[in-house]
Amino acid sequence: MAQETLGDWGGNLATVSYVFLGYTSMIAYSSKSGEILFHLINFPEPASGFLFTALFTFLISVGGTQVTDQVNQWLTVSMIGLLMAIEVVAVMLGGWSGLEGNGDWGKVPATIPVIIFSLVYHDVAPVLCAYLGSDLIRLRASVLLGSLVPLLALLVWDAIALGISTQTDQVVDPVELLMGYVKYIDSTCHICKIPSVEEHYVRVKWSGVSFMVEAFSLLAVGTSMIGTLLSFSEFFKEQLKNLSWHASSVQIKALALDDLQQEPDKLTNWWGRNKTGFTAMAMVVTPTLIVSTTVPEAFSAATDIAGGYCMTMLYGVLPPAMAWAMGNREGEGSNQKGLTMAWPAICGVGLFACGLVVEQILQDLLALQF
Repeated sequence: MAQETLGDWGGNLATVSYVFLGYTSMIAYSSKSGEILFHLINFPEPASGFLFTALFTFLISVGGTQVTDQVNQWLTVSMIGLLMAIEVVAVMLGGWSGLEGNGDWGKVPATIPVIIFSLVYHDVAPVLCAYLGSDLIRLRASVLLGSLVPLLALLVWDAIALGISTQTDQVVDPVELLMGYVKYIDSTCHICKIPSVEEHYVRVKWSGVSFMVEAFSLLAVGTSMIGTLLSFSEFFKEQLKNLSWHASSVQIKALALDDLQQEPDKLTNWWGRNKTGFTAMAMVVTPTLIVSTTVPEAFSAATDIAGGYCMTMLYGVLPPAMAWAMGNREGEGSNQKGLTMAWPAICGVGLFACGLVVEQILQDLLALQF
């Protein structure tokens, strides 16, 4: 779509952005899975991330789309159930008590890449169109109603996170606070009555919540990895099929099959049918594992790149530019009136997305200086 509306430069920009998005997302998921498994079973992070990624790679490569879809449905249902259980337990134990609205809005810009990385779900639109037969009324209803459940869950989660964050003077991950509820207490010398420089803290464990949070996080990473791994490998598979060397190699192997016996013939045919998929999967997984197992703190850097640049470009900058190009091309066409009415929103979204990219560039430049 970008190439048809913006020309070759638009198509190339969309392709490069998508490739970077795919790799950074996979690196983030692989790195985070290793960190979670290390907390759960005390297994080294690089090895845990490697095995977790290899497991889903095997599932998609051998099980196929149908088996992968069934596994993903079970994982998603389990993830939603765990999230609801965590929120109920956290609320019952006073998880959002102390929510006084005292926040530092100056810290919001640094969180924007992660927000975009977490909440962009526009790429499911083709799947919804396929399921609902491109019925516009049903599509709108599915998007609106289907967004209410995660919206409510997110609002409750935010209230819990902000509530427990007010009970510590340090910047602590709310997930870590849920796993080990930390209260920092300033100690005072009982003899001289002078406040001590040393800070002590009491760690209060919420029974079962630690395991529930880790399991939920792992399921969230797993379901996200399945979608990214499947779509990204299909992208490379399509590119490989368009290469001339693939067509010529298939023809050469087909001519050589006549000289083979029945059993090797089946094995060769199987490899001929699946080698493109395995090659595409290797193109996705190999760079991912190299970076995620060798670069410390790869998750934070990958999410910043994916959310701050790739997703902002794909879902914030390019769509308004494409709509603008379509409007100029159609002129007095039937859709021109609708596009004209939407110009303020289109321009606003495009300018806001460009501002996010510039802001992320400035943040990264400042981080490099320090």
